[in-house]
Order: sequence, then C-alpha cells, then structure tokens
Amino acid sequence: MRSLRVIAIGVTALTTVCAAALIGGALPAHAATVNYVALGDSYASGVGTGSESGSCGQSSKAFGPLWAASNATSFTFAACSGATTAGVISSQLSSLSSSTTLVSVTTGGNDVGFSSIMETCVLESTSSCESAVDSAESYAENTLPGSLNTLLADIHAKAPNAKIVMLDYPDFYDTSVSICIGLSGADHTALDNGINILDGVIQTAAADNNATFADVRSAFSGHELCDGNDWLHSVDIFNIDESYHPTASGQADAYLPVFSAAAASVGQ
Repeated sequence: MRSLRVIAIGVTALTTVCAAALIGGALPAHAATVNYVALGDSYASGVGTGSESGSCGQSSKAFGPLWAASNATSFTFAACSGATTAGVISSQLSSLSSSTTLVSVTTGGNDVGFSSIMETCVLESTSSCESAVDSAESYAENTLPGSLNTLLADIHAKAPNAKIVMLDYPDFYDTSVSICIGLSGADHTALDNGINILDGVIQTAAADNNATFADVRSAFSGHELCDGNDWLHSVDIFNIDESYHPTASGQADAYLPVFSAAAASVGQ
C-alpha cells in the first residue's frame, strides 16, 4: 500500500508540474547571475539628470544604475563625465574581470570635442560652427575607429565572459521644426549630421568587435530640442557642460529601454 501511495504522490506532482508548464508556457528558471559594469562618459554617468554628485558627475538616475537596480546581481558604476575613449581604457577598465557578465559603454563624444563644438556654435558664427563640426567628423571617421577598436579589444580581454553593449548619442534637434529658438537652422543641421556620422562610426566598431549596438536616436524622436517636450537640455552658455545632455526623462524613457532591450539576453 505504501508503494502505491508514493506512486500516487509522484503522479500528482508530475501532473501539477505539467499543468504549470502548459499554463505558464515554461517552467520557472533560476535567476541568472548578472555582474554589470557601466563604462563611459557623461551620457553614461548621468550629467543633466539633476542629481549628479562627485567629480565624475554620477547620478542614480542614469540608465546604468536604473537598470542595475532591478536586474543586476552586482553593479560597478565606473562611467565618468569628461572621459575620452583613452580615458575609459586607462581609468575604468580596472572594474572588469572574468566574472563580469555585462558591460555598457558610451564613448566618443569627448574624443571629437563635443564641449568645444558647443561653445563654438553658441558663441561664434554659423560658418565657424559648421567648420568645427567638419573637423569633428573628420576625426570621427579617420581616428576614432582605431581608438574604439582598441577599447573593445581591451574590454574583451579583461571581461572575456561579458556581453558588451555600445550605446550612441541622440540627435540634438528636430530639424523638421521650422521655428526653433536658439541656434540657426544651419547650426542645427550641422550638429545633427555630425552626431549621425559619429553614431555610424560607433555602430561599425560594435559590429567589427563582437559588441551589441544600441541606437537611442529613434527613442528620442519627438523629444529632441525644438519639439516642445524635450528630453535633452538646450544650449546654456552659463552651463555648457549640461547642454545637449539627456534629462532624467531622457535617461529613463529613452536610454533605459534601449539598453534593456539590448541587454535582455545576458545570462541566458
């Protein structure tokens, strides 16, 4: 009789498991270990969110810590405002190890001179603005690829088990809007063209180095400068560092979902 009862219990348990599988579509899985490190510049550190702190301008409202709060087993926030690609290599890669499973990196803007371009476009003529952007585009196309390739190779070497997600930069202006207070329409177009060339270089580097490219430009559509519901800070000559950086909404509603989608397969 005892053996029959054991069999009956086993059949009942198996039936319950099968029913759960049919209803839920799959059996519950153990949560994966996700050791996440966020690298990069001010777009990764969270400048512009209004809650930055420290010399690196880090904010809990940046996409990295926002994602980590609900998804990461461990999190290292290494991103730092003002970092160039060389700066990420020299100062941030010590955060990586063989146990790292996910890395995000946003870099390239400081290499091409975002801050100096902003100052030129705000304080000088349209022709000076266009010239500054042209120089940045040349650097992005001819010099930056080598720096990005070195960075990604170094990340792979220090974190061989990690998925790498490279994020880019949003277009600053909605150039379809005919009336927009601030810089001239020609300035707007030049800046957006420069951004798109930079983003294309970042995309190519990701493809060439086994990294996932996460493009935020479409996520900012309808929320660029001139749209009226901006997720970017407009030009401020008294706070150039914050100009063109994502607001807290830009981080939470654009960068975060784009990164989340790119990081979805980590640990699987």
